[in-house]
Amino acid sequence: MTSHRIFTTRFASVYPLYIAKAEKKGRTSAEVDQIIGWLTGYSQAELAAQVASQADFQRFFAQAPRPNPARATITGKVCGVRIEDLDDPLMREIRYLDKLIDELAKGRPMEKILRH
Repeated sequence: MTSHRIFTTRFASVYPLYIAKAEKKGRTSAEVDQIIGWLTGYSQAELAAQVASQADFQRFFAQAPRPNPARATITGKVCGVRIEDLDDPLMREIRYLDKLIDELAKGRPMEKILRH
């Protein structure tokens, strides 16, 4: 998938996949929402509005009310690429979220996922 296609992909189309991935491993949609809230600052109502509006990833992250400064501590590989090596800021934000959902699905405790 090219970068352009990822950026124009609707967050609402990927959000259920995040939930399905978590639930398949015994985690909950509430935990997915907690992760998204931690990363972006979206409240539950604001997140629901973003999903309902069919926002693409670019708009979803651009409108994030309070991006968590601790997100810069998220490191590692997603799809074989080191997050910290990504030059494109939007791609980095997307991969931060992917990494956190991966950690959730792997059973990592929430306090570690949320970098407490």
